[in-house]
Amino acid sequence: MDAPTLPLAGRRIIEVGTMLAAPFAAHLLGQLGAEVIKVEPPHGDPTRALVRGGPSGTFIAYSHGKKSVCLDLAQPAGHAAFCRLLQSADALVHNLAPRAARKLRLTEADCLAVKPSLIYCHIRGYAAGPLQDDLASNPVAEAATGVMEQNRVDGRPSRLGPSYHDQFAGAYAVIGILAGLVQQAAGKPASAVEVGLYETGLHVASRDLVGVQLKTRLLGRPEREPHGEFSMPGYGAYQTSDQRWLYLLMLTDSHWHRFCRAMQLAEADDPELASLRNRRRQRDRCEALVRQALARLAFDEAAARLQAAGIGCTEVLPLERVLESPQARQPGKLRDIRYRGLDFEVPEFPRPPGAAAAPTLPPPELGEHTRQVLQAVGLQAADLDELVRCAATLPDGANRFAWAPVRRSD
Repeated sequence: MDAPTLPLAGRRIIEVGTMLAAPFAAHLLGQLGAEVIKVEPPHGDPTRALVRGGPSGTFIAYSHGKKSVCLDLAQPAGHAAFCRLLQSADALVHNLAPRAARKLRLTEADCLAVKPSLIYCHIRGYAAGPLQDDLASNPVAEAATGVMEQNRVDGRPSRLGPSYHDQFAGAYAVIGILAGLVQQAAGKPASAVEVGLYETGLHVASRDLVGVQLKTRLLGRPEREPHGEFSMPGYGAYQTSDQRWLYLLMLTDSHWHRFCRAMQLAEADDPELASLRNRRRQRDRCEALVRQALARLAFDEAAARLQAAGIGCTEVLPLERVLESPQARQPGKLRDIRYRGLDFEVPEFPRPPGAAAAPTLPPPELGEHTRQVLQAVGLQAADLDELVRCAATLPDGANRFAWAPVRRSD
């Protein structure tokens, strides 16, 4: 039996991306089977130089499987070569600032003039509006959409850490590109895709933004949950006797009753704590009961009791232990990537059991595929030599992004 065909097999995506949003979108498209050409200037994507002067986890995780073409789009020869490449593509995704897109002639009008059927996707700080030319990054989107104000470290509004808004925006971009492909399959022109980090943040925050409005309508004043655990006693992280942290999901009255039974608490039959409303009124008492019950048990015993009672829980894991989990080590969850002599386990794009995984390549060195890809779209050896001569690309084998791994002495 032939191997199943991935949904985007045979499609070519051009990525002109930096840092995370556009590279993440292109990564997702690549995992669906598309060929991804990552076009970078001679100084490369900044993620190539974030860790000890070399590639970061972001680059390794989201650039494997891609081909790298090095072109300086500000140079006439580099831009002309890019246009030849663009003519071979099904879609372009980029996250250049609007001014940079205009300067490099990468606007929607510029690109559709080169290939009218191209699906054009621009991930930017802000979509249409008074701020549309302003710069925004992941933490700016967090600050402007209410996320940062609720996440405080020592009282100071702070970014979450992971760049989730960038990745959400990349996922929204993929949805738009797939919708464009559906439009084309129906014989209709594809709509351009525009995704703002700010607008992404607004949509992701819809539940909370509408929730504040709801409380205002009902109570006559804005009111929100005081923290991420939604004021539900027993919903959160608690420490066990062996100093491990257990995250407990206490969502319903049934969960509370089962928890008390599992922990052998007399409060299991206390009618004053039977309903969530009453437990919220006695939040401090309930929190103390849960905290003390779990502090009496080692993690393994507490987790076994809770799981047997049908109560959701998990250990709060540090990053270095996450991939040790038996769940993470199930077939199809991780992909082995060898890069610069080092081995990495990279989490896979989620797919149904038995579904084909996209073939991959090691993360590319800057410009590794320039000659191969540009020759395939019609450039001659002399054209490629001219690109090197005018500094619109790098000489073969040039690489300024080296790091030497720290090696332990025997």
